[in-house]
Amino acid sequence: MSENIAGMPGIMDKINTSISNIALFNLGFRIFFLGAAVYSIVAILFWMGIFAFNLSLPIAGLTTFQWHAHEMVYGYALAVIAGFLLTAVKNWTGIQTVHGLPLALIFCLWMIARVLFLFGSTFIHIAAVFDMLFILSVIIAAAYPIIKSKNWRQLGILSKLVLLAVANLCFYLGFTGSLDQGLYWGIYGGLYLVIGLILTLGSRVIPFFIQNGVEKQVQLYNPKWITLLGLVIFLVFFISELFLHNKNISGITSAALFILYSVRLVGWYTSGIWKKPLLWSLYLAMLFIVAGFLLFALSVYASIPKFLAIHALAYGGIGLMTMSMMARVSLGHTGRNINEPPETVKYMLALLLGGAVFRVFLPILSPDNYLVWIISSQMFWLIAFIMFVISYAPILIKNRVDGQFG
Repeated sequence: MSENIAGMPGIMDKINTSISNIALFNLGFRIFFLGAAVYSIVAILFWMGIFAFNLSLPIAGLTTFQWHAHEMVYGYALAVIAGFLLTAVKNWTGIQTVHGLPLALIFCLWMIARVLFLFGSTFIHIAAVFDMLFILSVIIAAAYPIIKSKNWRQLGILSKLVLLAVANLCFYLGFTGSLDQGLYWGIYGGLYLVIGLILTLGSRVIPFFIQNGVEKQVQLYNPKWITLLGLVIFLVFFISELFLHNKNISGITSAALFILYSVRLVGWYTSGIWKKPLLWSLYLAMLFIVAGFLLFALSVYASIPKFLAIHALAYGGIGLMTMSMMARVSLGHTGRNINEPPETVKYMLALLLGGAVFRVFLPILSPDNYLVWIISSQMFWLIAFIMFVISYAPILIKNRVDGQFG
């Protein structure tokens, strides 16, 4: 018995060494971007089957919409966020983030939860354990370098990740009946927190990417007061939508956010973005978020359905933003030229953009063909992400082209 115990460290060292030799586990973006993209295909195929073809999924205690929404927020979007943060934190702090066996274990927590969710709510209690362990692991893995380096500027980002964990816990407590509004808080709280994270990170990186990515030298209008005021108004919007359910406050704040962020997008605009898909896609993703705030206001003061505003944020905003960032980060962190992406990039981003238009705007113009627009948008999503996997899997699973670790 003692000999077996004594041999365990050696075995674990061998396993860790073996996994460390696999490039896919060198940095968080590799495994999580690939996993998120593949899972988004699977999840949307399931959702298409449920929505359009009456696929029977054993769901009790949840609606099919709640199942779909949870998995797109905490399955897909949170995986992209995990991959991004476990990569970006290394740049922000200069401290190596988790890699090798620890990264593989974190990914396994995420993957097990996702597989269990494909069985509907049959194994949701087990999925909840793995899902919460996954988020907590990401928080710890991201927090350690930030705290060690005393890079307190990143605590705002970290706090949103903690709130995402709280929101997901609310979802599971709502499912068990322990929290009356838990399902609502979990789904919509998660969605708005992801949007808040995009608004925070977007204000930092998008104008930087544009200024350094266009051919001509430009100086963009990006005052700090817009970012700060926007986050304050967004916080009021967040509280109103989740807890107060006050239509007037939601309408006023969403209208204010539309105006404020429209001003910011005008300040960020330069014609040079249209020559580079990894710039116009980021810009248009932010434009969809701005349009989402407008549709929120119109849902209060006009007859626009609120779910169109939700999907402007989710499909157009989160979908286009995450694919664009995954495409960009995967090139830069594997030693490739971000200005020379694969030829397929512009097509998959255009498909996703088209899908967002079909999902958000065509139902307004022709509501009688609603089912056609939804199925079409699902097809656009599927084709776009299949193209991403085909184009980027070889990039993500191979070592950096410059021979460095990462």
